[in-house]
Amino acid sequence: MKNQNMKICMFAILTFVLVWFLQHEGVNATRGMRQRGGSRLLKETFYPRYGETFPSALPYRKTSTIFNVLSFGAKGDGTTDDTKAFEAAWLAACKLEASTMVVPKGSVFLIKPISFSGPNCESNIVFQLDGTIIAPKRSGSWESGLLQWLEFTKLNGITIRGTGVIDGQGSGWWSESGTKPTALRFYGSSDVTVTGITIQNSQQTHLKFDNCQSVQVFEVTVSSPGDSPNTDGIHLQNSQDVTIHSTKLACGDDCVSIQTGCSGVNIQNVDCGPGHGISIGSLGKDNTRACVSNITVRDTKIHDTMTGVRIKTWQGGSGSVQGVTFSNIQVSKVETPIIIDQYYCDGGKCQNKSSSVALSEISYENIRGTYTRNPVRLACSESTPCTDVNLDTIQLQPLQQNEEIGKPFCSNAYGELKTSTTPPIDCLMAAKPSEKQSRNNYDLCQN
Repeated sequence: MKNQNMKICMFAILTFVLVWFLQHEGVNATRGMRQRGGSRLLKETFYPRYGETFPSALPYRKTSTIFNVLSFGAKGDGTTDDTKAFEAAWLAACKLEASTMVVPKGSVFLIKPISFSGPNCESNIVFQLDGTIIAPKRSGSWESGLLQWLEFTKLNGITIRGTGVIDGQGSGWWSESGTKPTALRFYGSSDVTVTGITIQNSQQTHLKFDNCQSVQVFEVTVSSPGDSPNTDGIHLQNSQDVTIHSTKLACGDDCVSIQTGCSGVNIQNVDCGPGHGISIGSLGKDNTRACVSNITVRDTKIHDTMTGVRIKTWQGGSGSVQGVTFSNIQVSKVETPIIIDQYYCDGGKCQNKSSSVALSEISYENIRGTYTRNPVRLACSESTPCTDVNLDTIQLQPLQQNEEIGKPFCSNAYGELKTSTTPPIDCLMAAKPSEKQSRNNYDLCQN
């Protein structure tokens, strides 16, 4: 009996020592890996394919959060359709907060239209794009009428980052008629970040944000030929608190297009060109209401474009554009650097109408460089004139003197010249018109 008790006691002691040793060495090993920057390696090593939990004997180790598309069957050879593999990787990543879906460097993935969607996904997911994603070369490769190729919807804290490329292979689409998709679209999402990646040769718009809040875009490159049709660089609609900076945009339409429902947009340190410049609008088409406010574009280069900084509205619209600042803009070989066009008409013949989107508190500060057609064109509505248009330190020179070079033009534009300008802008009117109709338009945007 005594020997049996001793055996039980010894077994208990050995069990205690073994458990203590395993836990002690496991914790030290984990600490050592973290000190050597190995915590990420630990996550990638254990069950990266399925995101399974670690064995219960090691309860302090966490679930894997890395989901590489190659582990879900993607080939990455540029010819195999990898859409299903991307969908499977996203489905796994979507279930875990702060997970990372990896598109690895060195592979080319052919992807058809796909939606990476919530709202049942966890927050703060990272889409790590280091490889290349390409679209089918021809529109016949997927259903007609689709409006986007890669879409992220109803997500909170979604980040796309990396050094990879999204290539729409748009040259096969540009000559065709009919609907063409946006390459990368975010809808109904918040805390969105896009950084580092290149988007090129989109079928139509390259990057779109619709009904989004708290958006950051930086160190992104957009690249398409200047004659590629309707290939806007970044398109904003019904989105608030947007920052775009340190980004290069070359395309066949507006480098940045700001549409109705946008406010709190800050664009800084952007290289725009070729393209159509940076535009607010077009707004008010088909007698619709448009509301845009608190827009800043500064410290930006615009070159080889049709316009520089532009506001364009259709006749017959309502609502307002208010609180816009264009500051420290360097232009080079731009047809018309400063333009307001409240008679915008994109093709066909447009009828004169008695209403328009009201424009007020529009400031141009330190706009310098060269133009090829007109330095300034402020064509405002007779029924709803532009008010509080301020010009300060405008220095614009023709690229070369010829008979096509025009002079500054203003119509129904009221405001103030803060300094003398080159060339002299003597068409801006100082007296304010009646603000009754304009006030009604501003009130529409407060409701």
